[in-house]
Amino acid sequence: MAITTDINYPEKYLPCPLKDGVGLKPVSPLLRTQKQSGRARQRRAFTSTPTVTDIQWIFDDKQAQIFEAWFRDVLTDGANWFNMPLMTPIGTKFYVCRFTDIYEGPTPEGGIYWRYSANIEMWERPLVPVGWGNYPELLAGSDIIDIAINREWPKA
Repeated sequence: MAITTDINYPEKYLPCPLKDGVGLKPVSPLLRTQKQSGRARQRRAFTSTPTVTDIQWIFDDKQAQIFEAWFRDVLTDGANWFNMPLMTPIGTKFYVCRFTDIYEGPTPEGGIYWRYSANIEMWERPLVPVGWGNYPELLAGSDIIDIAINREWPKA
């Protein structure tokens, strides 16, 4: 079950999070039971689990004011889910996210900027649609397919 929200990250006024050093940490969907024999039994317990990641921004004075006010007023100090553009292996797109706690910062950066960092959770792991794992050849050649479709059938 996916969730949706009408709250959007104010990308018109704030830059997207920095990409350097940002890793995705998916929550395991497995349930593992250790047996007396030393072996373990495991199974998939969930088909949808969140992914957590650390993100950072560098803001000027006005952007820092906008960010902190948006966090307090719109996100109710980070409690609400929101849509934010993030770069992942499947491309940059909007993901439903929320802060796991309050951000860190502002920390002075370069004399005129402010660095903020936070941990967020994404509602779902950023994956290709279910079933595509059965067709690695199509995923591997998806760039060629996209070029061919857009070049050969642009009006389709």
